[in-house]
Amino acid sequence: MKAAMIFDLDGTLFQTHRILEGALHDAFEYLKDEGIWTGEVPVFSYREIMAGSFASMWAHLLPDDKVIQNKVNERFQAKLLQNALNGKGDLFSHAEELLSYLADRGSLIIVISNGSTHYIQTIVEHYSLDRWISSIYSLQDMETNNKGDAIRRVKEDHDLTHGVVIGDSIQDFQGAEENHFLSFGCAFGFSEEQELLEADIVVEDLMGIKTYLEKVK
Repeated sequence: MKAAMIFDLDGTLFQTHRILEGALHDAFEYLKDEGIWTGEVPVFSYREIMAGSFASMWAHLLPDDKVIQNKVNERFQAKLLQNALNGKGDLFSHAEELLSYLADRGSLIIVISNGSTHYIQTIVEHYSLDRWISSIYSLQDMETNNKGDAIRRVKEDHDLTHGVVIGDSIQDFQGAEENHFLSFGCAFGFSEEQELLEADIVVEDLMGIKTYLEKVK
């Protein structure tokens, strides 16, 4: 039987909150310069931004101008990457240790995330996670906000019979349930207690996944 370990990226492997504020301010300064936005930069919580794709956030804020949506989204993600490459971001503790452990077990390791393929790939390569991650999937490039659809695509592409989804949001847990996969909820970073109730198993750090897997060998 083929199985996979499917990770969310932002808020699960990568501490995206460390690079968000600067990118948001840059994006809204651009909108102000273009005469599209006035007033202060809206206050977003990390959860509000990461609940859907980055593109959907701009579509909600700027519903009448697709061209500007695309431009500001590209600028926003470029600034995110610039911040990450300049050392402002970081992986969560034990991310590399866990991925190495899973690879040694022969697990197929896949990432599904909200950003563009370029954004995901750049983060994965910058932190050398491509040593272990075999495939990445972008909700933005798939033009869906439904994690379940993306997981279904992964199942089809890799002929999977079962799998595990690791994430920090209700989208991860519901997507796992839709596809009859096990889900781990990551109770760190910006996860919310109410959403974690939807996960099959909750861990306090990434090594909790290793501990669980060793117990059920």
